[in-house]
Amino acid sequence: MRHTLSHLDLIGYGCALPVVVAKGEPLAFRTWTPQTPMERSGLGILAPAATVAEIDPDVLLVPLLSFDRAGYRLGYGAGFYDRTLERLRRSKRVMAVGIAFAGQEVDGVPRDRYDQPLDWLVTEKFVLKIAD
Repeated sequence: MRHTLSHLDLIGYGCALPVVVAKGEPLAFRTWTPQTPMERSGLGILAPAATVAEIDPDVLLVPLLSFDRAGYRLGYGAGFYDRTLERLRRSKRVMAVGIAFAGQEVDGVPRDRYDQPLDWLVTEKFVLKIAD
């Protein structure tokens, strides 16, 4: 039997995927199940269709190229997650979890006043809580 919901949905946690709305703007998040209709987003990446409901997530799994133990990350250069976290954190508590390999750790990531810190880092070797 094929499930119509993801495992997280089945245990009470809804899922959403990021959508690039426009260059220089925060990401939008649209709800997702395995049956959600998908379309190409602003960067040509498959994302839930524009007709799918948007939500503001409570937890974000954040991609990165490298990270430091202060919770800062080097992303992919467009600033989407920093803008998104800044917008979400203005209105509610949001947990940002960086997903990485331990070998991506560096002593210090260059950062400026716009960079948003992670709350947690998860690697194949350790889990690091950055902030309360």
